[in-house]
Amino acid sequence: MRAIAEGLFTHEWPPRLIGGRERLTGRMVFPCPAGDGYEPVALTSEGTVWSWTVQRFRPKSPPYGGPDSFAPWIVAYVELAGQVIVEARLVHVDPDAVRIDMPVRLAPVPLDPAADDPVMIPAFEPLGDEV
Repeated sequence: MRAIAEGLFTHEWPPRLIGGRERLTGRMVFPCPAGDGYEPVALTSEGTVWSWTVQRFRPKSPPYGGPDSFAPWIVAYVELAGQVIVEARLVHVDPDAVRIDMPVRLAPVPLDPAADDPVMIPAFEPLGDEV
């Protein structure tokens, strides 16, 4: 699995996101900033939907490097309890089924599934029978 950015995911399977703990305050952020002020931390892989929307337009290029053909996708803020809220795609669920506090787990997806060597981006999917 090749991530869209270095240091985004752990190398274990299943992968986890890598956040950063600020050394002075203990505050968690995602992604982990470079430098001595933050300590990398593997984040929990399960959380809940804190908020969400549907992205209905193709992002500007650059920096967007995804497929030329565009299909709307769900963008969610996922709360990783006791750690941080992360922004990521929400996959394997219909927008009409999404709800606040829906339990989800990390499920990275390719930015462009048709690419020869796709890069993976953070995404979450519903847990259990939430689909």
